[in-house]
Amino acid sequence: MPAYRPQFPHIVDISGVNASAEARPMPMTTDTSRAETAQSTGGAPLVDFAGKSNPYVDYQSIDLLLSLQHPRSPGYDETCFFIMGQVKELLFKALHFELYNAQLQLTKDCVDNACEILVRAKAYAQYITSSWDVLSTISPAGFNEFRDYLGTASGQLSFMYRHVEFVLGNKSARLASAFKNMPHVWPGIHAALHSRSLYDEAIALLSRRGHAIDQAALERDWSQPYSVNASVEQAWSKVYEDPAPGNDLYRLAEALVALSDQISQYRWRHFVSVQRLIGFKAGTGGSAGVGWLQHVTEHRHFPELWSIRTDF
Repeated sequence: MPAYRPQFPHIVDISGVNASAEARPMPMTTDTSRAETAQSTGGAPLVDFAGKSNPYVDYQSIDLLLSLQHPRSPGYDETCFFIMGQVKELLFKALHFELYNAQLQLTKDCVDNACEILVRAKAYAQYITSSWDVLSTISPAGFNEFRDYLGTASGQLSFMYRHVEFVLGNKSARLASAFKNMPHVWPGIHAALHSRSLYDEAIALLSRRGHAIDQAALERDWSQPYSVNASVEQAWSKVYEDPAPGNDLYRLAEALVALSDQISQYRWRHFVSVQRLIGFKAGTGGSAGVGWLQHVTEHRHFPELWSIRTDF
């Protein structure tokens, strides 16, 4: 175990932090006003502000954000684990935002817009995958110094991650139920569970473009896990007969596969990193640990887009 103990520099006096979750009031500027300000300062940054904050801190509630880190153990590595967990939650929110909007664009038949959005979604997924580069610096001994303090906390209880899985189509009523006791979170999770996914909208788009899609794939219980459908596979196979840049459905399919690929890589890094830390011990949240994670690594979003590769 590390022979040193963490020392925490004093950064923020939390007694002075505005803890409101609402956006803080800020004035707007224009090109003209910014040019005038730069002229008045001689091109140097502003340093004098009224009140008890400054515009950058207010814009992103930075003092509040940086007051939300509360490691619970004397273990040195917990701060890394804690902060990277919060970073991933922010990135999951950003990823979900892009996927949610890509889905909306598909409902409007704006395939080019959806493809453009999915480029950023994949970049976010790559960034989230890279978080394991930092987390993998935690040793088993270092992890054991704070693991008991986690109680039954587990990443499977992340409602933001669950939103990402649901918008991608990986539905689970059981895992959703973990949030049923949270009235400020449950309505959103419940709505996402019972709504079409990004892939459901892609399938609906195939139907609108004239592909023969079974009604069972177009109207079903959206809260149930997606099942492979032969008509969807046939439709995508037809799309892939014209792998040209001008075929927007082909570009959409490849963007979805690239995203699925990256998320699978994230899951694999998660699995390997946890195995490196705890071996085959049980997980903190009641799961079998790496046994559960290995099962998860086998899942592929948008399954027909993977199965048709055998035919080419």
